[in-house]
Amino acid sequence: MNKKGNKISNFEEDLKKLQNILDDIESDELTLEDSIKKYKEGMELSKKCQDALNEAKQVIKVLEDEK
Repeated sequence: MNKKGNKISNFEEDLKKLQNILDDIESDELTLEDSIKKYKEGMELSKKCQDALNEAKQVIKVLEDEK
């Protein structure tokens, strides 16, 4: 699969990972250092999810323009 399609196909998986990170941070069971690591990881996943949504919007626009 090409790189663009991979972004979209991994969206749900990345979103689940992001939710798990949020649950971990909200649990108050992490040290400050671990919370910061999780926050950084969450920000990276958030960016990937946003990129996937933008890619999906572009695909939809192309499909609508083909009508």
